Amino acid sequence: MAATMRAWQAAANGEPADVMSLVETDVPVPAANQLLVRVRATALNFPDVLLCRGTYQSRPPLPFTPGVELCGDVAAAGAEVTGFGEGDRIIGTTALPHGGLAEYALVDAADAFLAPTALDDVQAAAMHIAYQTGWFSLHRRAKLQPGETLLVHAAAGGVGSAAIQLGKAAGAHVIAVTRGPAKAEIAAKLGADLVIDRHEQDFVAAVKAATNGAGANVIFDPVGGDVYTGSAKCVAFEGRILVVGFAGGTVPTPGLNHALVKNYSILGVHWGLYRQLDPVLVQQAHEKLCELAADRVVQPLIGGVLDLDEAAAGLTRLGAGETVGRLVVRP
Repeated sequence: MAATMRAWQAAANGEPADVMSLVETDVPVPAANQLLVRVRATALNFPDVLLCRGTYQSRPPLPFTPGVELCGDVAAAGAEVTGFGEGDRIIGTTALPHGGLAEYALVDAADAFLAPTALDDVQAAAMHIAYQTGWFSLHRRAKLQPGETLLVHAAAGGVGSAAIQLGKAAGAHVIAVTRGPAKAEIAAKLGADLVIDRHEQDFVAAVKAATNGAGANVIFDPVGGDVYTGSAKCVAFEGRILVVGFAGGTVPTPGLNHALVKNYSILGVHWGLYRQLDPVLVQQAHEKLCELAADRVVQPLIGGVLDLDEAAAGLTRLGAGETVGRLVVRP
């Protein structure tokens, strides 16, 4: 008789709370190149919401267990796996449909990394996707230089908070844009040199004022919509706008004539492609991020720790933009 576990499953596409159920199901069996992972903690990500809605770029077969990122212990390894053994504490992205909102999950060995010893389970679960995205955005795509001005949108969110920390570590002058005084206070504590509450200020005018009219050299935008439109108005000569996501719900349609006359670049950031096409770079970034965690530069912002039975409610809050930092679920 197969061992069983508790797991959330989405049996249809829709809002997480409407389509997800907490069920008793069989513990999955790893394929030859996979790890069976006993979940210690799973960080909630906006892609989990999109996966439930059926609007993400990949669509796992129904029913599936959300939870694209975790920290856990290797419980078993497939026959072709090398480099990992039972009991190893790892972080990584999950192999859907067997995601991390469960007591056990599957992870392709190529997507698993030894967890940073400087971080606890909750922090480690929240490090991988956000900080890898921030690292590749700032260093690989934008080639951020010391002394440049970095503008970070959604600065109190998961990837935004990572971008602030990584930008400061790179020697940039960081301007953070948030919504509301509570989030502004958090962005300041994260190390931002200037915080703009876009409910109270026009961020375009504020950025121009702070840079003597020059604008921001690098703009980190996980929001899209009107935020992107404003960013194009305050990007510097030879500046770089990083298109990281569309959490605001609207995909912008940039005017390329504007990019031409102002001499700025629009850079897409799809971190998952590096996993597929150049995994050596991902491993190198992981090693650097672990060093920064040991130096207490990388410190994931945790907005709440939830029990497994609270996961669907957590995804609802995340989808509505009501979270600060990362929500993490512990089975």
